[in-house]
Amino acid sequence: MNTRNLLSILLALSLVGISQAQVDSTFDPNINGSVFRNAVQADSKILVGGTFTSVGGISRNSISRLNPDGSLDKAFNPNANGTVANIAVQTDGKIVVAGDFTSIGDSLRNCIARLNADGTVDSSFNPDADGGINCMAIQADGKILIGGSFTTIAGVTRNRIARLNVDGTLDGDFNPNADNTVLSISVQSDGRILIGGFFTNIGGVPRNRIARLSADGSLESSFNPDASGHVSNFAVQVDGKIIFGGNFSTIGGVARNRIARLNADGS
Repeated sequence: MNTRNLLSILLALSLVGISQAQVDSTFDPNINGSVFRNAVQADSKILVGGTFTSVGGISRNSISRLNPDGSLDKAFNPNANGTVANIAVQTDGKIVVAGDFTSIGDSLRNCIARLNADGTVDSSFNPDADGGINCMAIQADGKILIGGSFTTIAGVTRNRIARLNVDGTLDGDFNPNADNTVLSISVQSDGRILIGGFFTNIGGVPRNRIARLSADGSLESSFNPDASGHVSNFAVQVDGKIIFGGNFSTIGGVARNRIARLNADGS
């Protein structure tokens, strides 16, 4: 498990007040490689993405689906040829996956694809990113935010962050323009968008590794926490306060080692 996923689990446990976690002895999928992302479907089946090549001793390349008891769903086998780092289930049951693969289900797909509920590739969806996708979030309106190391989507310049329409076409009105890799995206309940990563400016405006965007993609000028190192994950509390983690040692010049909490206004 990578650092970002471990941090996500620790944050989730702290936020819901779990003081002690115990292993469910009945659940043992037995995956032979790294797992970077999980998602639970409405039917309680569990989608798993990473860099593995087998689940329970059965060949599965980078993506699989488990039954609720942890056994492999043998009917689901998209077969990605590279890392699956992100999985999101849409309200219609279709599954958006992203990472650094170049094919999935025997179809050419650069770093992002959409699967039908049975695991086959949705032929109508092909955003075509030219570089890896590290993070993804689906907005309430169904549009899809993606962040990573890419610089074009479908041949159109989009530096490291972009928004897709529901059909996978590029949202031409959204162009924040980060100068370095985006590692994390989180959509707040009011529609504003938190982003973290290695960047030091957004749209030509200095922002050290953390920023907040309005729903239209414009930079929120009053939000500038100023992290000294990269930001890799967010969790937003019900009161609007923002917990985030990464590899920083100061926030706004104040000592905070690798995890911090902001007030809703960014202070």
